[in-house]
Amino acid sequence: MNTFTKDFQVRSYEVDLTGRMRAQTLLNYLQDTAGDHASLLGLSVTSLFRLGLTWVLSRYHVHIVDYPPVGENIRVETWPSGRHGRFALRDFLVTDSKGQPVAMATSSWMVVSLKTGRTVRLEEAIPGYPVLERRAVEDEFLSLPRLEQAEKEVPFRVRMADLDINRHVNNVIYVAWALESVPEDIILHYRPSRLEVAFRSSATYGDRILSRVKATEGEGEPAFIHQLTQAEDGRELTRLCTQWRQFA
Repeated sequence: MNTFTKDFQVRSYEVDLTGRMRAQTLLNYLQDTAGDHASLLGLSVTSLFRLGLTWVLSRYHVHIVDYPPVGENIRVETWPSGRHGRFALRDFLVTDSKGQPVAMATSSWMVVSLKTGRTVRLEEAIPGYPVLERRAVEDEFLSLPRLEQAEKEVPFRVRMADLDINRHVNNVIYVAWALESVPEDIILHYRPSRLEVAFRSSATYGDRILSRVKATEGEGEPAFIHQLTQAEDGRELTRLCTQWRQFA
């Protein structure tokens, strides 16, 4: 079973102030579908736990074509799309009830030892990992730019509700913090059309986080470089690049 599909309906608590799906909602759908497929393949987080291992998301590259309204039915298709060194690649295609594209995405995952916190070779951790060599978004996952001088910083404190099964901040929360730092006039009139995310370190309950942002060139559309850091010591948690477009 190299591909897997899962259907969702956009709920009232998953939309923004215009009544359309949030970018974070889409990422939750991707994560949920990936988890279900991994379970069917016998490679769920809980299955890896029994081996002293776990999945850790390293990179995301998401192109968003449309933001469906509340009540719309969404279908997410996903598949393991390759290997890149120690990383397992997984791609996604998201469509609406008419079969029109909503989003395309690619992602990169590591298998990590719970004991050492270090990456484990895929061949050792999950021999025979299935791959369908088809990419929804072509990306070699080169290093994203580091933000040196921020134009704005927004503080956050990690809540218990922000944690996932690994007891670290869930990946979608980092993206939500980054988007929150974008200027209000952009947030009110634009939505992200591209998200590139590099997860570099983890945060836990009680940590104080700074969401840092700077505007950059974006092919005629608003674009930003983001960085999430620990407030106490400046340790870098996440790098992001976002591009924004006015949607109808």
